[in-house]
This record gives sequence, C-alpha cells and structure tokens, in this order.
Amino acid sequence: MGTIKAIVGFLAIIGCVYAGFQIAPPEMTNYSFTDDLRTVALAGGSNPHMTDQELVDMVIKKAHDQNITLTPEQVTVQRIGTPGSPAVYVAAEYNVPVSLPGYDFVLHFNPSSGNKGF
Repeated sequence: MGTIKAIVGFLAIIGCVYAGFQIAPPEMTNYSFTDDLRTVALAGGSNPHMTDQELVDMVIKKAHDQNITLTPEQVTVQRIGTPGSPAVYVAAEYNVPVSLPGYDFVLHFNPSSGNKGF
C-alpha cells in the first residue's frame, strides 16, 4: 500500500511540474510584453506628433518580437491628459491555448500600460 501511495505522489509531482512548464512560458511572455507596452506608452507620451496608428504598429511589432500574434483590432490606444502634459494608454488583448494531457484551456491576457506624462 505504501508503494502505491509513493507512486501516486510521484506522478502527481511530475504532473504539476509538467503543467508548470506548459503554463509558465506564456505567463513570462506576457510579463515581458507588458514591459514592452510601457516602453511604447512612454514613447507615445514623449512624442506628441506620433499618431495612434504608429503606436498600434509599434505594439504589434513588439508582440511579434515576443511571438504573440495580434491584429490592430486587439490593440487599444488612448491619449489622455492635456496638451501640456500628454499621456498615452496602451492595451492589448490576446489568448494563448494550453494543452495538457486530457485537458485543454485558454489563457486570456489583457496587458496594459500608460504613462503620466511629464
């Protein structure tokens, strides 16, 4: 009986490690992409002549660098603040499918970032 418990416990640990290796990479990619969005928001806030389309293109390029597939419809750019104190809010929305043995699910990410202007 003790051997069966040990085998089941070992298999549970192996299952948790495997699930961690499937879930951790998309989570880490999202963390890095959120940092990239902060950079885009800062660039948009510091350059008021940059158009919203240029910011969307920058976000899509940063997503492509992280192996995230985005369309312009999945990106939100809002200009907030006053002309003397410009600020930009940038957000994206995307899903990553995860496949575990016997269970498939989708991780939904909605990273965003903004700056407060200068």
